[in-house]
Amino acid sequence: MVWLLLSLGLLAPELAQGWLFSRKRLDPEVNMNISEIIGHWGYPAEEFEVVTDDGYILSINRIPHGVNNTALQDPKPVVFLQHGLLAAGSNWVSNLPSNSLGFLLADTGFDVWLGNSRGNTWSRKHVSLSPKQNQYWKFSRDEMAKKDLPAVINFITKTTKQDKIFYVGHSQGTTIAFMAFSTMPELASKIKMFFALAPVATVAFTSSPITKLSILPEPLIWNLFGQKSFFPQNKLLKFFATKFCSKKLVNVLCRNIMFRLFNFDKKNLNMTRIPMYITHTPAGTSVQNMVHWTQALKSGKLLAYNYGALGNLVHYKQFTPPQYNVKDMKVPTVLWSGGQDVLANPRDIAMLLTQIPNLVHHHRIEHWGHLDFIWGLDAPHMMYNELIKLMRKDV
Repeated sequence: MVWLLLSLGLLAPELAQGWLFSRKRLDPEVNMNISEIIGHWGYPAEEFEVVTDDGYILSINRIPHGVNNTALQDPKPVVFLQHGLLAAGSNWVSNLPSNSLGFLLADTGFDVWLGNSRGNTWSRKHVSLSPKQNQYWKFSRDEMAKKDLPAVINFITKTTKQDKIFYVGHSQGTTIAFMAFSTMPELASKIKMFFALAPVATVAFTSSPITKLSILPEPLIWNLFGQKSFFPQNKLLKFFATKFCSKKLVNVLCRNIMFRLFNFDKKNLNMTRIPMYITHTPAGTSVQNMVHWTQALKSGKLLAYNYGALGNLVHYKQFTPPQYNVKDMKVPTVLWSGGQDVLANPRDIAMLLTQIPNLVHHHRIEHWGHLDFIWGLDAPHMMYNELIKLMRKDV
């Protein structure tokens, strides 16, 4: 209730303008899955299920070519896009085709694949477990790095018959890449170039809402949120997004709530797409994954999940969780960071830059927050065109 009152307080200037109660047209994609969103804009859409070696069934999407299929050679170079925390593959196709990285890459001649981490809206299957069971949710970003990425990347290279692919990650999508590519050289050898958007290795200086969660003792977090999913997409959230966020008054309120939770440049967001954003993000993760993030806030390091001294002894054969060393990652890496990003804080980025041994390029965009990388209106001009140019140079 407090956040609602605060957000309403921010609406006073807009209320005076008198246009807030009119209803906006609802985009049809709010009721679509990822393949349907892709097809809605005239692009070919394929969907696959990938089974990890610990039994999780991941849904991944493919845009094999653009609308006209005229650019570049065939077979086309492959790009894998990995979403961030609490997100889904839909992040890359949430805006209009001219403003969505997934569509732009396809139109430029790339074979585009969209990942979905275990436990999100589209990857909630297992060969023997049910999401109704606590056991299903016993995972964190460790398993996303060590189990999900190898399974998906190996599937893509096998399906496309290509030895190397481009990897684009946003937020946690970069975190799990740093973890995977620094510890699994064979997997890293399959990455032609790693494009890290709003990269997160450490969160020592973050001021995002996740810091509030880290104040709580771990037992209290488990008691408050349970043993299963954290912030999943649900009917109530979808109802709020489609019935209220489509009205101008509440649309601004929705934007303000999103700004506090996820961080972006308010002037750089397509306001008419807010119902679309909210019906697809958040897409959920495990409570254990969120606990892992709170541990990272407290340690200031990129560590494996801390099970406690005895649990660590069982899992790691040592009393403390092992540390991931980004310095061990040899993949050519390109970074884009935001000057106003409260999660991938510029001070954490400064430390990260000293750790990457094969840094090809870094571009800091001063006015960007955390979500501008995937939804910013100026993203094509500020970043996507440069990203595509770098890829084409390396094809």
